[in-house]
Amino acid sequence: MLIPHPEDDLNINLMVLGADIIKTLSSTKSNNYVLVENVLRDFLKKDEKRTPDLFFNSLVFLYAVGLIDKKDYKIKLTPLINKQTSLF
Repeated sequence: MLIPHPEDDLNINLMVLGADIIKTLSSTKSNNYVLVENVLRDFLKKDEKRTPDLFFNSLVFLYAVGLIDKKDYKIKLTPLINKQTSLF
């Protein structure tokens, strides 16, 4: 489990930034692919502490977890296919 350091700034935490990117991608109308540059522009506008490096690290995290899909220079949210109904 990823646990942030107690003295870290949560505004630039990888998981918080990833959640913000998911929120931005979920606001698109039909879950189509969106240019990475457009998402980066919206990402950088929200806080002056955010950098392109933080953005791309967050994208790598989201891709590694399986929450986004890429196609050329575009990304979109991965639809949830497996809905687990029980533990067994």
